[in-house]
Amino acid sequence: MNKATRKAVIAGNWKMNNTPAEATALINELKPLVKDADCDVVLCVPYIDLFAAMEAAKGSNIKIGAENCHWAEKGAFTGEVSAKMLAAAGVEYVIIGHSERRQYFGETDVTVHDRVRAALNENLKVILCVGETETENEQHITAEVLRKQTKIALQGVSEEELKNIIIAYEPVWAIGTGKVATADDACKYNGIIRDCIAELYTKEAAEGFTIQYGGSMNEKNAAELLAKVNVDGGLIGGASLVASKFAAIVEAASK
Repeated sequence: MNKATRKAVIAGNWKMNNTPAEATALINELKPLVKDADCDVVLCVPYIDLFAAMEAAKGSNIKIGAENCHWAEKGAFTGEVSAKMLAAAGVEYVIIGHSERRQYFGETDVTVHDRVRAALNENLKVILCVGETETENEQHITAEVLRKQTKIALQGVSEEELKNIIIAYEPVWAIGTGKVATADDACKYNGIIRDCIAELYTKEAAEGFTIQYGGSMNEKNAAELLAKVNVDGGLIGGASLVASKFAAIVEAASK
């Protein structure tokens, strides 16, 4: 991390876990553990948990986000939730482009871009996920994949709007598998994303841009990953469901 030029952010992605009551209990357990954090703390929760989570987090340093949003403001999209709805509910962050959305629910680079645009239009902060599959990694085309996903997602996004975006590099082969990119690889590929931001905008914008690492970051490997200059935080899956584990990652990011 380089806290002199950019913000460190630790965000939890609960995925399809926790009832509203369980969300309240987990956040109440977490609050005293992260109250002195020297980084931003975000929890992205299922839609059904949003109001309970926001109520439980009230008055704390924990910010609440959603796990996805639709590209349309309203319409015949059964089961979907718009960015406008999230903003009206008081949500601050939204994850867009997670590999599970791409893999299981037909998200494409183009629909990811459209969702980013919708979220920015409602002044939401976006956690934009990019990452290569295991096959792409084995074919040594990770850099090309990251640049393509980043460029399409950010098409038409102004430098001012870029301030409301975080990118999370999540190698698909490392999500939920226990496999983790080496700290050096995480730094290398986050650096490729940062170089792409510099090309699209300015070097100054790139230096101030937060890029997280996701993909099985946990309380045991967080310190090593976060010590790398291009790793500005983490998007945490399984470890975000246990207060003590998530708090340990927040502590590592606070040093």
